Amino acid sequence: MNEDITGYCYTDANLNPSHGYLIPALMNILVSLNLPPKSRRVFELGCGNGSVAELLAKSGWDVTGVDLSKQGIEQANRCYPNLKIYEGSAYDDLAAKYGQFPVVISLEVAEHVYSPRQYAATLYSLVAPGGGIAILSTPYHGYWKNVAMAVSGKMDAHFTALWDHGHIKFWSFKTLNALLKEVGFSDISFHRVGRFPALAKSMIAVAYKTV
Repeated sequence: MNEDITGYCYTDANLNPSHGYLIPALMNILVSLNLPPKSRRVFELGCGNGSVAELLAKSGWDVTGVDLSKQGIEQANRCYPNLKIYEGSAYDDLAAKYGQFPVVISLEVAEHVYSPRQYAATLYSLVAPGGGIAILSTPYHGYWKNVAMAVSGKMDAHFTALWDHGHIKFWSFKTLNALLKEVGFSDISFHRVGRFPALAKSMIAVAYKTV
């Protein structure tokens, strides 16, 4: 695919504001897994500019990541040359190329994908069987947040209609749970992050591959 459909223009390799509430929750989940050092291997699907991968690597994780953005990968390779960061997408056969991992993460990607079932299937294929885990985040949607956005007149900005390749899927607990179950994940749980729960900025899904 020649056209850049990421919707992002990376000018540096720094963390962005959303990482302020995503990273603490992600790190708490990873710590709770209590994996031995040899199992601390993680694949990041949609690694952007490599900023999260670099943070994980500094925390003792062996990180491999891909992103569709050429700009993001260029920034990552320039600033973090020791990371295993490559150009690629959820529409590629990533498991055949990179193998399977005890942990796969995908932060703020699901809202951008044109083929969510293919994205979820790729996510599933990357997770090691017998207890591997996927951790993904996406903007949260629920009744009270939707009402608040409508009443406050912020719905247009939230829907990003004028952002080419911006947010095109708007997930709830129900719909994301259904997607993950459809491809084979089980024991799915959700965490809301950013603001207070009813108006959370994002939700983090934790899903297991038990077979």
